[in-house]
Amino acid sequence: MIIRISLDRLADVVPLFDAYRVFYKQVSDMDRARQFLEARLSGNESVIFVAYHEDVAVGFTQLYPVLSSMRTSKNWVLNDLYVDAKARGQGVGEGLIKKALAFAKQEGATFVRLSTQVENVTAQRLYRKMGFQIEDPDTEFLTFTKTVL
Repeated sequence: MIIRISLDRLADVVPLFDAYRVFYKQVSDMDRARQFLEARLSGNESVIFVAYHEDVAVGFTQLYPVLSSMRTSKNWVLNDLYVDAKARGQGVGEGLIKKALAFAKQEGATFVRLSTQVENVTAQRLYRKMGFQIEDPDTEFLTFTKTVL
């Protein structure tokens, strides 16, 4: 079962979100994880889907909206995807992506974008299987970032 969660199920996803952060070499901090997710859900800033197996949360995905002025649409960045190690290889990640794509389509999105580390070949294999394509370098626009901290 995969459902979109709200604050009443926040506790289900916090341990998974913390494990996800640890996977990306961040220090485990359950309180910080809870506060971050609570703020996203309270502010209606993200959408979180959680996969359950026998009433236990085993994976999640978090999407953030991105507005497109040219397309005049709200699109989605699939920013986070994590499946507990014990549940991997059972279709949980694929199910979460399917749910996210169906949601985006229902919301009228024109695209769902994601990124992953170059060395995360397992995720890349899944994304390709799900129909995601690596974007060609954009020749019309350049993306710039400046750190402000």
